[in-house]
Amino acid sequence: MTSATATSAPPNAGPVRQTAAAASTTDLSGSPLRVALLGCGVVGSEVARLLTEQAVDLRARVGRPLELVGIAVRRPNRSRPGIDPALFTTDAASLVTRPDVDLVIEVIGGIEPARSLILAALANGASVVTANKALLAEDGATLFTAAEQAKADLYFEAAVAGAIPIIRPLRESLVGDEITSVIGIVNGTTNFILDKMDTDGAGFAETLAEAQELGYAEADPTADVEGFDAAAKAAILASLAFHTRVTAADVYREGISEVSSSDISSAKAIGCVVKLLALCQLSDPSTSGRDRSVSVRVHPAMIPRSHPLAGVGGAYNAIFVESRSAGRLMFYGPGAGGSPTASAVLGDLVTVARNRVRGAVGPGESSYAARPVAAIGSVTTRYHLSLEVADVAGVLARIAQVFAEHDVSIQTVRQNGRGAEASLVIVTHRATDAALSATVASLHELDVVRDVTSVMRVEGE
Repeated sequence: MTSATATSAPPNAGPVRQTAAAASTTDLSGSPLRVALLGCGVVGSEVARLLTEQAVDLRARVGRPLELVGIAVRRPNRSRPGIDPALFTTDAASLVTRPDVDLVIEVIGGIEPARSLILAALANGASVVTANKALLAEDGATLFTAAEQAKADLYFEAAVAGAIPIIRPLRESLVGDEITSVIGIVNGTTNFILDKMDTDGAGFAETLAEAQELGYAEADPTADVEGFDAAAKAAILASLAFHTRVTAADVYREGISEVSSSDISSAKAIGCVVKLLALCQLSDPSTSGRDRSVSVRVHPAMIPRSHPLAGVGGAYNAIFVESRSAGRLMFYGPGAGGSPTASAVLGDLVTVARNRVRGAVGPGESSYAARPVAAIGSVTTRYHLSLEVADVAGVLARIAQVFAEHDVSIQTVRQNGRGAEASLVIVTHRATDAALSATVASLHELDVVRDVTSVMRVEGE
């Protein structure tokens, strides 16, 4: 992993450090910073455990002790080994507004009551650490505004890619650079499924069932397999990378439920692998300044096996960043799970606690660029199409004419089978999504085309 030293902070950020003289007066034996925890599921229980087990080290790193003073849960009588039952409360609102609470950790997820609780905590002067990707992607602007008004911190490393440090590099380390592209595998469930389909040749349904048995997929996998989880993360990444407010509603989204074994085989035939990608890209530099737009999309795509993301297997995540000065950077690791996510939460907690000790505030929202988000129709890429066709003379010429009419250039064509089994596999040069969609619509109208069985984007070249 590589990162650059941040040389400036985004607008609206508070001070990021105190004077050397003030720092020298830090009191390791001072009164504790009091921590409230919202949620005690897989991640929350691990956070509570680490706060206890690592208390001595955390005290040394922060400069003052961290004291867990309350945990808001829905079922306080549920067994949670290793955690003092006296900490549990069902009154989350009272917990976050206690006058002695300095830091609040939110790991309950969802929009409400998480949003109201975070806003109440910030209004009460507490700094907040959250792992809530859905809330940040839907209404991050409200949270950042509240944090700025309260002169408090809002940190969220755990919201994207678990233990992988990607938020802080985008928010701080690379803030002096111009980021042009962030492409990532940010959902472990879909990566596990597609990886197994590629290596074992299995179909989507049976691989999903295996993922559920192993605990990689939820009983209701919709958020993962239909791309909603990845879209929320893409919105957060794009907002940070391009200093522009991007919400989940701005993200073009397709899931992997329609990816077939044939798609996987077709990708292999052209030296590619299928991955669900989150793609956040800045438009061509030939347009300058604020006229440049950003595209943010989540969809399955074929990428060359030589691409750094192609070798990311199992339930792992990886994010590939390109910037003007730093060049290409790769961030890789476990993207979910109790311990990895808790690690990211604790990292943020130490940072906001240090800021509190020093009377400082870290970087806030940076949305000064306010770039427009491009519609999917204007986005350009290459495409892989599979067509079932009539085995008659002139079929290829008629199909090529349709592509030419819509200004979509064909790179390669491969014919498979004969007679009733005849099919064509076409890979295009770069074209707009709108042009490709119009081409597919016209192909459906040709009497020599029985069906367009698959259309998939080709990225990474």
